[in-house]
Amino acid sequence: MDADVEKHSNSAGRWKLLAVLAVCAAPLIASYFTYYVVKPKGGVTNYGALIDPRAHPIPAMASTTLDGKPATLDDYKGKWIMLKVGPSECLQECQDQLFAMRQLRTMQGKGMERIERVWMITDQQPLETLLLRVNDGTRMLRAPAGVIDKWLPLEGGAGDRAADHVYLIDPLGNLMMRFPKGAVSSDVEKVKKVNKDIAKLLKASAIG
Repeated sequence: MDADVEKHSNSAGRWKLLAVLAVCAAPLIASYFTYYVVKPKGGVTNYGALIDPRAHPIPAMASTTLDGKPATLDDYKGKWIMLKVGPSECLQECQDQLFAMRQLRTMQGKGMERIERVWMITDQQPLETLLLRVNDGTRMLRAPAGVIDKWLPLEGGAGDRAADHVYLIDPLGNLMMRFPKGAVSSDVEKVKKVNKDIAKLLKASAIG
C-alpha cells in the first residue's frame, strides 16, 4: 500500500511540475502563435526572418566584458535582446547599426526597458573612446568570431556576413529573428519596418 501511495505521490508531483512549466511557457507560445500563425488575410506581415531556435541554440562561448570579466548572453535573460556582432573596427555601417538599435529601443516608449542592446565584438582590439561614449548603454561583450560565425544563420547571398544583420533573442534565451541586411541602418523606412516587428512582439508577449 505504501508503495502505491508513493507512486501516486510521485506521479502527482510530475504532473504539477509539467503544469507549472506549461504556465511559464504559455505566454511565449501564445505570442509566437499570435504573431506567426494568426495572420491577416494578406499573409505574413513580419519584416524580419523567423529562425527556428532548435536549429540554432545559443552556444557556449568564452565571452567577456570589455574589462575581461566573464559574461554571457544568459546574463540578459528575461529581456528581449537586439544583437549585433562584428569587429572592433566600427566603420560607418557599424556605427549606423548601433545608432539605429538605440533609436529602435527608444521608439518602444514604456516598453524600452524590456529591451537590451548587445554588441558582440569578435576581436580583442581596443575600442575608440568616442565610440564608447556615444553608445553608452549598449552592452559590449567580446566573443570568439569562429563560434559566432557558426551559430548565426545568414541570408545566403554573396558576401553575406553576420555583421550585416541585427538579430533578436527572446526573453527565454531563444534566437528567434534575423533582420535583413541593411535593415537596421540609416534608412528610415527600413527602420520603421523593424520597429513594427519589435512593437508587435512586445505587444503580443507577456514575458520580458
